[in-house]
Amino acid sequence: MLNSIHALVRPGRDLRVDFIRGLALWFIFIDHTPGNLLGQMTLRNVAFCDATEGFVLLAGYAAGIAYGRLMEREGWAHAAARVAGRVGTLYVAHIFLFVVFTAQVGYSAAALDQAAYLDELQLDPFGQEPYRAMLEALLLRYQPAFLDILPLYIVVLAMFAVALPLINRPGWLLGGSIALYAAARLLDWEPPSWTGSAWFFNPLAWQLLFAIGVVMGRTDPQALARRFPWSRWLAALAVLLLLAAAVTLNLTWHGPARGWEPPEWLASWLAGVDKTGLHPVRVASVLVMAWLVAHWLPAGARWLNGPPAAPFVLMGQQGLAVFCAGIFLSFLGRIALELASGGWVQAAVNLAGLAALVAVAVVSAWYGGEGKRRRAPALPATPQAATP
Repeated sequence: MLNSIHALVRPGRDLRVDFIRGLALWFIFIDHTPGNLLGQMTLRNVAFCDATEGFVLLAGYAAGIAYGRLMEREGWAHAAARVAGRVGTLYVAHIFLFVVFTAQVGYSAAALDQAAYLDELQLDPFGQEPYRAMLEALLLRYQPAFLDILPLYIVVLAMFAVALPLINRPGWLLGGSIALYAAARLLDWEPPSWTGSAWFFNPLAWQLLFAIGVVMGRTDPQALARRFPWSRWLAALAVLLLLAAAVTLNLTWHGPARGWEPPEWLASWLAGVDKTGLHPVRVASVLVMAWLVAHWLPAGARWLNGPPAAPFVLMGQQGLAVFCAGIFLSFLGRIALELASGGWVQAAVNLAGLAALVAVAVVSAWYGGEGKRRRAPALPATPQAATP
């Protein structure tokens, strides 16, 4: 079975990126399933960031390589047209997912007499004004819970198409990105929303991580290693900071249940490390982890190109299909955990969910013809365009 999955893995890419993206997709499934005990062990519990930050950073990294090389060969117009085509694909996928998820949650709420589902997942406006809600969803101004990641990526990728001429001027690209990030945070810039609440992921702020990833992808790996060299002392400090973050988060969240009340200033500060506007602490956290992983996990690690890693690598390569399936499956997992309890249910939900995600990746890769392509020798890091 693993060998069959491995045969579908697309060669000539940086498999570290694909593996980590696949792992992030599984984490997203776990985090989107309320009551899932594995949710207490994902990245958000031990760091000031979660799978989303890593995913956006890697998306920028992959896009910088793929579209940067395309622009060098074909020019800006052709590359921008390809990016626009990808934006269109993501938009169609988002609308399809919106329809499926709305039908899934609406039917479940009626069948199980759980109207709270609609309120919790912000689908009650759809029940009150269905035609207006559909229009606003088409305009990306209405985003129910869990349906806010693809709109973020759609807007960021559209901005990237305009900024493509700056891809070989990293200073200008990063400078403009930082300026927009600062304006979004300081001046409360954000796209309009129909419900009056802000976008859960403000793309005017989150574009910073994508831009950093683009610059990383366009920089020669050896030059990047010289610019950010390995240091045991810095690595030790980074690990200590990450451990301190993990302890702080767990004491703050779980301390009251164990008789320990966090100081008011600490609770107030943690509440201010917002995800919507991508707080600088979240940016620093994901960049520190990226630096550690880049040095600890070499690009040529043999196990990454072996059958055991293939399921997560393939999930990362077929990210859009796997992500959309994960949203649907996570709600099914929630219902299963609410209807039954016990360790066997937890194990069944997580194992079945992971198996289903891998199956979706296999079908997506097979449908795309990956199994028919002649396997080529491994090349330096050349991932194709990122897909969430």
